[in-house]
Amino acid sequence: MEIDEEKHQVVEGKHVPLQDAVPKNPNEHVIRERHAEIVSGGNVFYNPVQEFNRDLSIAVLNVYQQRLSKERCEKALKKQRNPVHGEEEATSPIPTPVTYVAGTQYADGLRILEALAATGLRSIRYAQEIAGVRQIVANDLSRQAVQSINANVQHNKVESLIEASHADAMTLMYLSTAQEKRFDAVDLDPYGCPNRFLDGAMQCLVDGGLLLVTATDMAVLAGNAPEACYVKYGSVPLRMKCCHEMALRILLHCIESHANRHGKYIEPLLSVSADFYVRIFVRVHVGQAQCKLSMSKQSWLYQCTGCDTYTLQPLGITKPNPTVGNPQQLKYGIPTGPAVNSQCEHCGHRHHLGGPIWSAPLHNPDFVKDLLDAVRETPLSALGTQRRIVGVLSVVQEELSDVPLYYTPDKLCSVLKLEIVPMLKFRSALLHAGYRVSYSHASKNSLKTDAPPSVLWDILRCWSKRHPVRPERMIPGTPLQAILSQPCSRDYEFDELHAAANPKSRRSALSRFQTNPAPHWGPGTRATIMIGENKLPKSYRNQNKKQRHKTSQEVVGPQEGEQVEADEEVAEAHLPKQPKLDEATA
Repeated sequence: MEIDEEKHQVVEGKHVPLQDAVPKNPNEHVIRERHAEIVSGGNVFYNPVQEFNRDLSIAVLNVYQQRLSKERCEKALKKQRNPVHGEEEATSPIPTPVTYVAGTQYADGLRILEALAATGLRSIRYAQEIAGVRQIVANDLSRQAVQSINANVQHNKVESLIEASHADAMTLMYLSTAQEKRFDAVDLDPYGCPNRFLDGAMQCLVDGGLLLVTATDMAVLAGNAPEACYVKYGSVPLRMKCCHEMALRILLHCIESHANRHGKYIEPLLSVSADFYVRIFVRVHVGQAQCKLSMSKQSWLYQCTGCDTYTLQPLGITKPNPTVGNPQQLKYGIPTGPAVNSQCEHCGHRHHLGGPIWSAPLHNPDFVKDLLDAVRETPLSALGTQRRIVGVLSVVQEELSDVPLYYTPDKLCSVLKLEIVPMLKFRSALLHAGYRVSYSHASKNSLKTDAPPSVLWDILRCWSKRHPVRPERMIPGTPLQAILSQPCSRDYEFDELHAAANPKSRRSALSRFQTNPAPHWGPGTRATIMIGENKLPKSYRNQNKKQRHKTSQEVVGPQEGEQVEADEEVAEAHLPKQPKLDEATA
């Protein structure tokens, strides 16, 4: 899909097409990830921390392909058993699921688009590790990137599966809206916000296609810039301890709103907050009737400015309205509100209003179960981050799917100036009281429960009897005084550990929540060399570079040696002090 004229290059005295010329680079680096190798001259953007993202995407696409193949067989079997009126019953053999092999091209396989491919590492790994692929289009706007993709595709010998494309990602997706050109899966992994690519992705996906989206602008999604978040995602975030799950729900709301414009709706399969980004896997279906349910899947969010208690209010409601012809018919309505009083019922403070956010489940439990089973078996068990994937998916499987957002014991106790309640004791108290509780994969201190906030504060009142607050902190008008001045409604059990308080993922010592994988790690910048230890020296090398260059230009053309020395001393005096590098870093 190269849109420019073909250019040639002389290699060993022969004219060969540029995409076929793989010049030897004496300073080249070879980046290896699983079976894929990326050849670069040291100027490629590569973040090894994103290996978890790529491994998880490969696992999801493999399971999606298996489920899609099974759905197609069931659909064909149903068509055979119930032929259309006027047609004879089909006599073809009963369709059975095909066993696909990775690295082989299939006519009925997946057609995948990586809209922002860079070096093509992700596409190459998809070609090598996903079973049942028809074609992978690796697209990038940069000419240098497309040349790198062609070179790397040839180096890894996957030319039969990968087609390089030099085009604007949005233009390519808009030109792929014809039925025969649509994709089964579209992978969007941009630097920052993915919103400008979502409209085109919705139009170039087949019915039931898979959309994989990454967002790295976590500062915006987590509430540091609500005005920017509203511009980008159409939602107002609130600064809360559950900001990482809120980021997932804001992104899902944005994707759903783009889908609804084209008569489509989304089915979240897996939504993960990891490291410095969020990663979402959703299926996009066509259905005007199902689109009407979207209003009841979004909610406004009220947050108390004093005690941080939050309350959700859905934008719409549904009620059963069965008829003789349609017993599953629903009636749509608008809820009354607001869901809170003008002042918080717990501490008397005012509320902030945020949202709308996605308040329906983040994951598909059946899909997560299939995915967890697949990752534990070959060949996916050989993934480099398999242990972490198993841990994260195990926590995801334990999450309460019908409870949006979560609290943290440290934040609740800080409001009341209390000694922090140990997590297992807090969970036991809730379970003994008859409520459900779970962790969230987004935070190791999360407390996701269906207990109302009044029960949480009541538990902390009982805890304050064991660990009383100092009297001088009972200041009138504070949330502490308003909450602790009320009596406990009942006693809660802290000492006897409930059987379900310690979840299976914790008992099994799975790798559930990650620490920083390396020093100075993170999303990096667009032009950062992130191979090995090169990132740190480059940051020092470029520090105050413009200021040093400007100062050196001012000291030009002296006539005498003394004047040169004097000017050099002045220039050095104006230079900022540089950090000292040890021998290992230098």
